[in-house]
Amino acid sequence: MRKFFSMLLVIAMLAGIAACSSNNAETLPAEIQGTAEAESPASAEPSSETAVAPTSDPEEKIELIVFAAASMTETLEQIALDYKDIAPSVTLIFNFDSSGTLKTQIQEGAECDFFISAGQKQMDQLDISADPAVNTENLDFVLDGSRQDLLENKVTLCVPEGNPGSILNFDDLAVKLENDDILLAMGNSDVPVGQYTQKILAYYNLDEESLANSGKITYGSNVKEVTSQISESSVTCGVVYCTDAFSASLEIVDYATAEMCGKIIYPAAILNISKNSEEAQKFMDYLKTDEAMAVFEKVGFTKA
Repeated sequence: MRKFFSMLLVIAMLAGIAACSSNNAETLPAEIQGTAEAESPASAEPSSETAVAPTSDPEEKIELIVFAAASMTETLEQIALDYKDIAPSVTLIFNFDSSGTLKTQIQEGAECDFFISAGQKQMDQLDISADPAVNTENLDFVLDGSRQDLLENKVTLCVPEGNPGSILNFDDLAVKLENDDILLAMGNSDVPVGQYTQKILAYYNLDEESLANSGKITYGSNVKEVTSQISESSVTCGVVYCTDAFSASLEIVDYATAEMCGKIIYPAAILNISKNSEEAQKFMDYLKTDEAMAVFEKVGFTKA
């Protein structure tokens, strides 16, 4: 009997061991499977938010510095608005003043890409290929082959509202400067409009220095200053370009002939100090288009 119970005990122990082994065999694969699922490559796939397409660099912005005669202020400001549609990446930076002042600024190292003068003299003074008698300092700022005659203007005799001096024309002005108490406004000798006025005075054999000393001439540092003196009625009359007369709504009583003061040509050129010569050439080309010329002609310029 004792042997019988001993055999039952052994059988029970063996059955327990077998059951434990069966349980371990069932749970171990599940643990391994869980670990494998956690480390599955599918869980490491990038989300759609990380898949960003490359973007191109924005178009380069260019600032083109333009020095231009003061008489071009209104027209070039309008052209700048129109040019934005043609070249949106280009910003035109203007410096308006008398051509003589602009020439000096360029000579002294001012940054400039493009120059438009109201007279040939100021451009010649920067052009190594010009007559040495004019370019006396042997300056070399004009890019070879870029210079072009762009526009033609006219010199006019203008009077304030009501024409208080009853000036009729240049012939009448010449007589009254010698005999009457009048005051003429003109540009300084380094300003193109002043130089044209000097030629008109010489045409009538009038002595500028004597007239100035007798208080019959007052001066402006650029054509806009002369225009303002006429508009404000601080003078009897003045000599300005027809474009400035138009912009200021001045009364024109006469136009100077080519015999009196020559042709009024505005040359334009790219400077050889420009860092944007390619864009400057494109702007030069645009200024000669019918669209740009229409803006110039609206105020009295004509194509040279």
